Amino acid sequence: MKQFLVAIVVLGCAACSHPKPVVQTPRDPTPVAPVTPAQAKPAPRIASESVPQPARVVAQPSKSTTMPADVKKKLNVYLAKLEDALFDYDQSTIRSDATVALRDDVNVIREILADYPSQRLIIEGHTDERGSAEYNLGLGDRRAHAVQEFLSSMGIPGPQLAVVSFGKEKPVCTQETESCWQQNRRAHVTAAP
Repeated sequence: MKQFLVAIVVLGCAACSHPKPVVQTPRDPTPVAPVTPAQAKPAPRIASESVPQPARVVAQPSKSTTMPADVKKKLNVYLAKLEDALFDYDQSTIRSDATVALRDDVNVIREILADYPSQRLIIEGHTDERGSAEYNLGLGDRRAHAVQEFLSSMGIPGPQLAVVSFGKEKPVCTQETESCWQQNRRAHVTAAP
């Protein structure tokens, strides 16, 4: 009987502990190109309390981009000397009176850029209220570009001139008269903020 019990225990243990078969998959015969460090994707980060976290980078305050009041006042004095170039109805060709105004403006612009070499100037294109908003934006753009080309031909550096069209959105006069509309058909030079 002892032998019988020993045999059952041995068989029971043997039955419980058989090894599981290992399934091996055949290797893919397709050659694999080696991965360069530039191609390798970074491993996903695992958040854990045991992994030290990088220190936070605190942004340093940038230098002030606002002009001091006295400098801005001097720049505004220069800008007040500039004359608008006026245009005929539905035209972007620079007229003779606009040519005279722009030639005078060139000297003032040169003074501005000599005193403020990093200052950019914006040429605003404007129209009168007649016509669609979309059409007037295009016309204002053509007027501003015409003035930009003129100023560049007079030696003003192109990278310091930017162009924007306001179309009919910023009139200087709101009466519905030809003299008022003429004031709104203009290119205006101002300083970039």
